[in-house]
Amino acid sequence: MKNYINNIADSIEQRNSEPSDYLNETDNLMYCGKCNTPKQKRLDKPFFDGRNIVPIPCACRSKEIEEERRQEELRKHFQLVERLREQGIRDKKMLQWIFNNDTSDGKQIDIAKRYVENFDKIKAENAGLLLWGNVGTGKSFVAGCIANALIDKEVSVLMTNFGIILADMMNLQIDKNEYIANLNRKSLLIIDDFGMERDTAFALEQIYNVIDSRYTASKPLIVTTNLTLSEIENTAIQTDYRRIYDRVLEMCVPIFFEGESKRKDRAKEKLNKLKEILG
Repeated sequence: MKNYINNIADSIEQRNSEPSDYLNETDNLMYCGKCNTPKQKRLDKPFFDGRNIVPIPCACRSKEIEEERRQEELRKHFQLVERLREQGIRDKKMLQWIFNNDTSDGKQIDIAKRYVENFDKIKAENAGLLLWGNVGTGKSFVAGCIANALIDKEVSVLMTNFGIILADMMNLQIDKNEYIANLNRKSLLIIDDFGMERDTAFALEQIYNVIDSRYTASKPLIVTTNLTLSEIENTAIQTDYRRIYDRVLEMCVPIFFEGESKRKDRAKEKLNKLKEILG
């Protein structure tokens, strides 16, 4: 055991030694020739073999170790973020839906930023958002900004729609309960284009199961929809819709998106450019 410990200490000193290192005559310890700080430490109480000097990193080596540690943490962070983004955002165009690409001055984007900044408290309160308004007013973009920003903070998010969910659940090989349980493992679930899915009895039942299980799991939900708030709050609609909408309203704070369709504006811009090209 004594030889084993001595060999380890000698090996560390050999690996860390540089030609410029020198023995300090004041304390009789080895010093780094680069930063002039000790590379050895004298112990108050020696080991059982009598050795009382052990190798330590000098100041410049300590900085290198800290930088290596920081780089490793950064590498692990980017690997995790890449994996979360690959799992959580299926539509690759949504990768560009980030706050830095926003050109609006609407209050909705400010609400979205505050949602991200305070997500720990929001998650604890199981507080979601219902982003509603006309087609093309930026609801999906804002939801995507939230998704990407939270993923950057290592939060698991899934942004999908009920069309995809229902198609998955139609697969007879899938355990529906396990599928829903996987959805609830995400810290945030974003359902885009809510209300555009098929209205079959199977679809409505599964939609309710997804939303209700999210409610039971106390996990936040964000929904974007072209439905009006009056349509969602309408008590005269059939029971299957009413119980779905009631759950959404119970879980999500309504945020209205107004204005002209940005899709129409982009279409006009493309048409004008085409006219210029064609003369």
